[in-house]
Amino acid sequence: MNHTSYSGATLALLVLVTPPVAAHEWHRHPNEGYQKSVYVLTGNPQKADMKDKPDIARHFEHCKNVKTRWDSDMLYVESNGLPDHNMMVGIRAWQQQVPLPQPYMGDNAWQIPLNPKLADKPVSAKNSLYRGAIALAVNGVPIFNALNNRGEDAFLAGELDKWGGHCGRGDDYHYHIAPVHLEDIVGKGQPIAYALDGFPIYGLTEAGGSPVGQLDEFNGQLDEQGRYHYHATKKYPYINGGMRGVVTIRGDQIEPQPRDSPIRPALQPLRGATITDFETTGQQSTLTYSLEGQTGTVTYSPDAAETWKFKYTEPNGRSSVETYERRPRGDGRRPPPPPRGNRPPPPR
Repeated sequence: MNHTSYSGATLALLVLVTPPVAAHEWHRHPNEGYQKSVYVLTGNPQKADMKDKPDIARHFEHCKNVKTRWDSDMLYVESNGLPDHNMMVGIRAWQQQVPLPQPYMGDNAWQIPLNPKLADKPVSAKNSLYRGAIALAVNGVPIFNALNNRGEDAFLAGELDKWGGHCGRGDDYHYHIAPVHLEDIVGKGQPIAYALDGFPIYGLTEAGGSPVGQLDEFNGQLDEQGRYHYHATKKYPYINGGMRGVVTIRGDQIEPQPRDSPIRPALQPLRGATITDFETTGQQSTLTYSLEGQTGTVTYSPDAAETWKFKYTEPNGRSSVETYERRPRGDGRRPPPPPRGNRPPPPR
């Protein structure tokens, strides 16, 4: 879905300046170096003039529940943070979190720079960026550091489902490895994600299917035209291994970026549990897990505008029902990671 889906509205250009040169095919830079142009909603979406639409926005059109808007500096991506594919199945290290929609919309939308620049001092994800997202998949799902907030490889720790994702403490679904399955939707040779520095992330091969050449420590390289991009890999760091482009970092997190909106208190890991199924019918979702040969479930659905009802059935047969109300978003900051001395050494 693209940004023209708003009912009864078109896009009007408040300030229009036409750039004198054509933009790159791979990553268009609208109005680069000129007066800022902002698109606003005014009339019928079917008649909107899309000639100034940045090419990067088109990569987010393949998935539902994703909307885009832009100005001359940023692409803004709105989503509920949930993918079209199934989730959670296969997780062996579970913190009892479940996927809930997130309000990544309005002033809480994702921001992708349209004019990325290589940094003089790139930031490695081996020793930093343990909080928040470092990239955004084209289906509107955030991508976090391949290392969890304890500095461990989340994939090797069994924390991820078969699609490379899991839920954080705010019941927010996100990936920790490259979602290469999205190539089935966007096509081979198309970006599957964008790092928050604005550079695209491609799959395991080049556009024509040939092997990827030598990558730097950030899983990136320059193409023949000198354009930087990242690639997915089957081994660490799996995704962009940090920020080769210019970003702002505060509190070990790239800023600005959206905040999740927790409904339930964060829970503790349920050791020994394996998630065996996840099913959504209508508005109701049921997560099924196995623990010591017995089965437990978590079934939940919205109860009102800002409340959700959960039914917990434990493997021993005990059941309980809880209703939770969405808490104010605040700044949504996660607790800081442990001191470096308590973390395992980063992968080599």
